[in-house]
Amino acid sequence: MPPTSGLMLVDNLCWLDQPLQRDLVGDKAFYLGLLRQHPVVPGFVIAAPQLQKFLLRINWPDQRLADLPDASLYVNANQPRQLQGLAQQIRRAILATSLPESLLNDLQQAVAQWSHQESQPAVIFRASLALPAGLDPALSVRTQSLFEPQVCYGDAESLAQGLKQAWAELFRAKSLLYWQQYGIQLPQIRLAVLVQPLWASLAAGTLKIAGNQIEVQAVWGLGQTLELGEADCYKGDLQQGWQPQTVGQKHYVYELRPVAAPVATTAALVRGAANLAGEAWPPEHQAYLALRYLDPARQRQPVLSSEQLQTLASLAQQAQSQLKMPLLLDWLLTSEAAGFHLTQVMPQLGAALHLKASEPLAQVLPPPSSSARLSGLAAAPGRAVAVAWVIDPAALEADWATALEGMPEGAILVTAALTPEQIIRLRQVSGFVTEQGGMTSHAAILARELRIPAVVGVEQARAQIKTGDWLAMDGDLGELYRSSLPFVELPTHWSPQPHLQPASLLLSHPTQTQLWVSLSQLDHLAEAAAAPVQGVGLLRSELMLLDLFGQQHPEVWLQQPAAKLVEQIAERVNQFAAAFAPRPVFYRALDLRAQEFAADAHQLHLLPHLSPYLSPQSMLGVRGAFRMQLHPALLQIELAALKQVQQDSANLSLLLPFVRTVEEFSFCRAQVEQAGLLQADFQIWIMAEVPSVLFLLPDYAAAGLQGIAIGVNDLTQLLLGVDRDQPQMAAAFNPGHPAVRRAIQQLIQTAQSLKLPCSICGQSFRQQPDLLQALLDWQITAVSVDPAELDWVAAAMRQAQSWQD
Repeated sequence: MPPTSGLMLVDNLCWLDQPLQRDLVGDKAFYLGLLRQHPVVPGFVIAAPQLQKFLLRINWPDQRLADLPDASLYVNANQPRQLQGLAQQIRRAILATSLPESLLNDLQQAVAQWSHQESQPAVIFRASLALPAGLDPALSVRTQSLFEPQVCYGDAESLAQGLKQAWAELFRAKSLLYWQQYGIQLPQIRLAVLVQPLWASLAAGTLKIAGNQIEVQAVWGLGQTLELGEADCYKGDLQQGWQPQTVGQKHYVYELRPVAAPVATTAALVRGAANLAGEAWPPEHQAYLALRYLDPARQRQPVLSSEQLQTLASLAQQAQSQLKMPLLLDWLLTSEAAGFHLTQVMPQLGAALHLKASEPLAQVLPPPSSSARLSGLAAAPGRAVAVAWVIDPAALEADWATALEGMPEGAILVTAALTPEQIIRLRQVSGFVTEQGGMTSHAAILARELRIPAVVGVEQARAQIKTGDWLAMDGDLGELYRSSLPFVELPTHWSPQPHLQPASLLLSHPTQTQLWVSLSQLDHLAEAAAAPVQGVGLLRSELMLLDLFGQQHPEVWLQQPAAKLVEQIAERVNQFAAAFAPRPVFYRALDLRAQEFAADAHQLHLLPHLSPYLSPQSMLGVRGAFRMQLHPALLQIELAALKQVQQDSANLSLLLPFVRTVEEFSFCRAQVEQAGLLQADFQIWIMAEVPSVLFLLPDYAAAGLQGIAIGVNDLTQLLLGVDRDQPQMAAAFNPGHPAVRRAIQQLIQTAQSLKLPCSICGQSFRQQPDLLQALLDWQITAVSVDPAELDWVAAAMRQAQSWQD
């Protein structure tokens, strides 16, 4: 068995053991690459842009196709002959066009690494799709059946034909019709191709894992034997053990045909025997695989022993723990000594969690009644299916450990309200449901960054949901389904159709606007730093430091020695600055909103001089730059920490929050100057969120301001007089209101006239896609988005940029 390749990157290919960019390599390769530290069959990816480049090489006989890959094809489902004719024409042209010589050379050299003992390796080409962000994430899994894998040997002719056949699968008649019915245009489908050696194997199969629930299918020989429908089936629970196995009646087995005995001389593929609109390819099923009759003694013999099952289950458990989601794995066993290897991994959305082994795996919830459906505000995207755990907020505040005692890992927490400090300590849950709170609260923002689905503002949630109920929640739609029985399939009313279609967001003008990310947590820092972003537009300090606050108010935490606080803040900030260097990182100084950092009676006793500022009843409270003037010690500690970071990183800048007046800004700027931070690469910006900035921006510039970041959430609530944390006012909190739009446009245009850079943050562009178009038209300097929206916004901005290129 050849070893896995070392780190290698050429112009046309990238290996699985490299960090991979999801939109270039597709979901199948991306998820497999994330498990590269586990036993994974090696491979490389022909990235999606290669297909686009190849289509431009084709001399199309029909001018309707001349604009591929950028053209959108309309097919008439009522005229099947026309549809088949179009599909046939495209696929014939693809197969008749030669590959670029550089691509073919790279492909052949990469496959040659798997050769041993002068024999050519058998390789398999699999489609790896990257679909438009914002669509149902399970779609890339469900559509795999549209793309037949291709098998061939490692000679140049076979490899070229295999790759072209893999690409041509996109243009089958059934594929063209499917994408049209789903409302997705061909230019939006990014088809990468995963290439792996096809190893001879003793056994192969699939494994589904969701929480503790596990299901394995196993056959002798290669995985293609699964198609014969004779697999062994093993079901069980990681804690409670395996159920009695079902042994399949296995008569035949697929094995690799020896290289020296090919059946055909053409470079046809095992899966290339499909029909081109009535014109069949040579039936080459026997070209690379041999279907053999299984020895009678092995036909009723279990494929896997109990020890092998445990080994396989352990590997699956490790994969699920790393990716933090239910999975479908394809595996093979090459020999007893070599052990198991993974060949494919895909997320399984909507799978049941924590299903007991004694409970029937085929249990399907009946269509939910209206009483079983609850709705609220979509606070953090994602779906979760798990047991509900209902907690009284008073119990949560009184004794955290007791309130959470017995809560199973992966449960959905239901309570009245949650603070950011509480959320940071609840990362083991699958989702949050609260009766209070708004979509733009810091708790919702934190849930989005931690990728924990959240629905807030659900009236009487604790009265309608009981601990032990099963919930299916959709954080994109703000919907919940409740049942007393476990889910194995999603409720039938939970439609798989996309509710947000970036496919319809066709940005009409090219843009030079930069894409930044808004962060606060270290959990996904490496992934965010590897994303195609130009910097961190908003580093939320108060959320970044939550775990350092512990269970005490930040003002209590600040009673520690200043040197210790400086060290703690600097250590945390330095990780973000180093990860993104040399890209800019904008640190927003602490903005301690009273309603999110309320002090209890004991803490108020410790800090009597601060009691007027710690009331959670006030919508605004004493916050931002005004608070810095009243109590400058906190700002001075932060600036000392930034100065320490500045010694190692020159990419750090400062954002001042909630600045009301030029005098407040001037005070803070003087503090920055005293701290010795005013260097060439260090800039001082303000959050443009108090409406007075609309009239004072020239005065701010004269006072030394170097840029603004428009804070949409506070700007909206102050312009419209809406408390953004009150779910009852959700309909009135409208960032798309004409008053808000005109204010944003005025800020951008005024900043441009003053030659000040201007960014925007705090806005969900998935909910206001037309605002993104407007911002690009207004030529804003940068948009800073939460990690959950990066893929969606990046895809839209790339599309706009592609027209300029």
